[in-house]
Amino acid sequence: MDDHDETARDAALGRTWTDDEPWEFLTRLTRLGDRMGGSEGERRAAELVADAFRDAGVRDVREESFEMQAWTRGSSALAVTTEDREFETVALPYSPSGDVTGELVDVGHGTPDEVDERDVAGKIAVASTTTPPGGRFVHRMEKFSYAVERGAEAFVFVNHVPGQLPPTGSLKFDGEAAAPAVGVSKESGGWLTDYAEESAEARLTVEAETADGESRNVVGRLGPDTDEEVVLLAHYDAHDIAEGALDNGCGITTVVTAARILAELDLPVGVRVAGVGCEETGLTGAEHLASDLDRDRIKAVVNVDGAGRFRDLVAMAHTSEATADVARTVADETRHPIQVQSEPHPFSDQWPFVRAGVPALQLHSDSGERGRGWGHTHADTRDKVDDRNIREHAMLAALLVEELAGRDFEKLPRLDADELADAFRAADFETGMRAADLWPAEWE
Repeated sequence: MDDHDETARDAALGRTWTDDEPWEFLTRLTRLGDRMGGSEGERRAAELVADAFRDAGVRDVREESFEMQAWTRGSSALAVTTEDREFETVALPYSPSGDVTGELVDVGHGTPDEVDERDVAGKIAVASTTTPPGGRFVHRMEKFSYAVERGAEAFVFVNHVPGQLPPTGSLKFDGEAAAPAVGVSKESGGWLTDYAEESAEARLTVEAETADGESRNVVGRLGPDTDEEVVLLAHYDAHDIAEGALDNGCGITTVVTAARILAELDLPVGVRVAGVGCEETGLTGAEHLASDLDRDRIKAVVNVDGAGRFRDLVAMAHTSEATADVARTVADETRHPIQVQSEPHPFSDQWPFVRAGVPALQLHSDSGERGRGWGHTHADTRDKVDDRNIREHAMLAALLVEELAGRDFEKLPRLDADELADAFRAADFETGMRAADLWPAEWE
């Protein structure tokens, strides 16, 4: 890097320290309220992202529509019939309409072993949002799907975070689920555990609709037009029960801010920048983007899902030692801690690319507690955000993309399908992914 390039780089990074635009963009985004996949709010959010990309210096910005399954929330209720006591609920996306009466059964954390220890057939399974310490985080889709596979007629998801906050979250990818399901607060869950010990009966009802819909990705370019490229993306959709400030308002704002920095750098290869829709309801936007791009040309993918929320950045390398090395290099050069995690998971927008062998980084941050915290609840609002984290993580994201862009293609080797499958098995994903119909057919 010559002196001119280094000066431009330093100036772009320096301006980011005091830039008001990240907060202003996040404010415009969260002001929309509902950004559920396929909704009018999501469409308006795509327009905001497109405008922000252009303002940041991204060129050839366009919106690309795709078909998806749009879920519309109606009403939901849960009552312990033996006590005539009702609890506040939030239906989980892709829950079908249903009216189920059955015995409550507490399956603890909802891991496959815990479900197998209990008789859930014909009953309403009650599971926590968290998982036992020491093991990997078990996703809601795995818990729900395994319980239903074992005969549960309905499912109740209990938040482990206090504050009368029933959680939401999709039950499957882009399509109606097999049984009705709701979220309840930690406080309600404590009562349900008591009632389950008494073999009490409950009635769970959900009114909802799943129908054909349309969403869109926002895509543009930075840097030169080259055969090779790096992809930088984040999802901009959010659940309909809150503003989606943390999940993933922080992430898409981090990408917009990083793009503003990258637009001023002399990049060796092109960077594809994307805001994708429908992450929360099936990674549908990322699947569409991955199928639309020539994945053989992609050096690496950087998915920003969770960055900007909390103080320290986490870089998930999804088995790629090459991308892990990039994260460590940037951390060393900036003297800024980046926690590197190598284990893979299939529950964010890097998955369609990783599954195809593209090395990736997912940029995240956490509070030190297991689970989502305020995310996926009514409390995911703008006041929870410290935009200093967004600006700082955007600078690190830009430097990570710059480092990936400068690496030789052969130094970012493709992920081997057999080794990737073995890594998922070693992390104890196979049972849950099969239950949720996420285990790739090519891994058989």
